[in-house]
Amino acid sequence: MDVKELEVNKTLPFDPSLLSVNISLRQIEEIAMTVSQRCHVTGANEIAWALRALMLTDLTTLAGDDTAANVRRLCLRACYPFEPQFFDKFFDRALIPEMHTAAVCVYPARVKDAYHTLQQYDKLDKVAIAAVATGFPTGQYGLQTRLQEISHAILAGATEIDIVINRQLALVGDWEALYNEVVLMRSACGQRAHLKTILAIGELGTMENVYKAAMVCMLAGADFIKTSTGKETVNATLPVGLVMIFAIQEFKRRTCQIVGLKPAGGVKTVRDAIAWMTMVNETLGIRWLRPERFRFGASGLLDDIERVVREGVKKLEEEEALKNLPVSREAAAAETFCKELRKKKETQ
Repeated sequence: MDVKELEVNKTLPFDPSLLSVNISLRQIEEIAMTVSQRCHVTGANEIAWALRALMLTDLTTLAGDDTAANVRRLCLRACYPFEPQFFDKFFDRALIPEMHTAAVCVYPARVKDAYHTLQQYDKLDKVAIAAVATGFPTGQYGLQTRLQEISHAILAGATEIDIVINRQLALVGDWEALYNEVVLMRSACGQRAHLKTILAIGELGTMENVYKAAMVCMLAGADFIKTSTGKETVNATLPVGLVMIFAIQEFKRRTCQIVGLKPAGGVKTVRDAIAWMTMVNETLGIRWLRPERFRFGASGLLDDIERVVREGVKKLEEEEALKNLPVSREAAAAETFCKELRKKKETQ
């Protein structure tokens, strides 16, 4: 197995001044509501946004009954979500190799299955392998056990590690202890894997805690901050995403270090995805809408992407067919008669 060194974020010294924040929940919710009302698109634009969402998705299976066969099917969908001939009429065929998800996301025990499948399809350089780790989803394991799980996943072939933070430390406000744990996890990943830190926002209690947890993880060297495990009662919501975006902006302003964002859990439809992409575009900028900086963690989103794209292409085909319909004799005669009347009127 080839081991490549990746470009990863650096660990920065713990700085309590970055944790100072005062958040107006009402204002955050109003901004998020305004953004969600501006994201309605139709027709070819909706197809384009759906395909953009596809290329930003970490296609996920995190079930207790996952098997090697399940993971192989997941990888097949990730690599080939549409049959190649589907795009022949309306899309450049050169774009077809780029029509795949950003990554697949599985448990550490299933990483090897994903690696062998992607290797078989010659997609290891195109579709990343992400593994949840550190006692996902609760994180209620000993620190050494959590660190060993990271090493196990990387040795099996994972190039991205989605760790869960210790929510207990966040809830009691022991931010430096949380920082120290994430630093060790960053060290365990080294340059062999990107580090995504799952904040589990539904269990942090307040928006201030979400902001502070995001900031601590970024200081510790996270490449991405991720909203949720998908197992909490509250998962990815636009207001929480906005708070995390504000943290990313402030961290970049203070340190010049760029950190990505990954909403996970609750993003089930193309409309949900467009709302998130609109918010990211209006706050962080269009450059963030690429796999290196933004991802969706989702298991069901691809189903809706496929539905929207197929229905959209079908409508385009119907419109194209209507344009090419032969004109009937009666319609042609009526058109000729109208032209003659217009010509007489102009002459008079």
